[in-house]
Amino acid sequence: MHKGRLEAFSDAVIAIALTIMVLELKVPHSPEITALAALWPVFLTYVLSFVYIGIYWNNHHHMFQAVERVDGGVLWANMFTLFWISLIPFVTGWMGENHFASLPMALYGVVLLGAGVGYALLAWSLRRIHAEGSVFARALGTGTKEKVSLVCYLAAIPLAFATHWGAFTIYVLVGVLWLIPDRRYARQLTGDAKETSPP
Repeated sequence: MHKGRLEAFSDAVIAIALTIMVLELKVPHSPEITALAALWPVFLTYVLSFVYIGIYWNNHHHMFQAVERVDGGVLWANMFTLFWISLIPFVTGWMGENHFASLPMALYGVVLLGAGVGYALLAWSLRRIHAEGSVFARALGTGTKEKVSLVCYLAAIPLAFATHWGAFTIYVLVGVLWLIPDRRYARQLTGDAKETSPP
């Protein structure tokens, strides 16, 4: 089964999620700087979620550069991941409008956890149909960053009810962790190209 339609559909869902999210930034009805300053919680949550969605798009893109084929299990794992990503605009708006209250902050963590689990399932589904020595299998590795992220989300969800800024800090730190370039797939693809290129 060809991977092209899956990538195109995923790109469309992610683009729509970003569009919906930016529409939640309401234009102030006053030209005063104070009216703009009042929007800081909404804008801050928008920036955080924009970064997260950007991370998912980048990692999805890089991962599928090494993918040779997909099957039905991969399609459903991808849909599961996209389901959680599509909820990010909702929890972003709820968290921003309620100034980082505990319940919206915790639900934000639940959605990030769901997206993280979905991405791990997607990687596992792809690994299942690729040979041990394939570029994809070599690039996937142990998934340390993925595991650390899931543990952080699990910690942040209950923490939100004790200190919502503590939970927010964890979300930011996980985002920063993923902003560090992940060159696993690029290294494997570059190495594979060197091996197959003529001398």
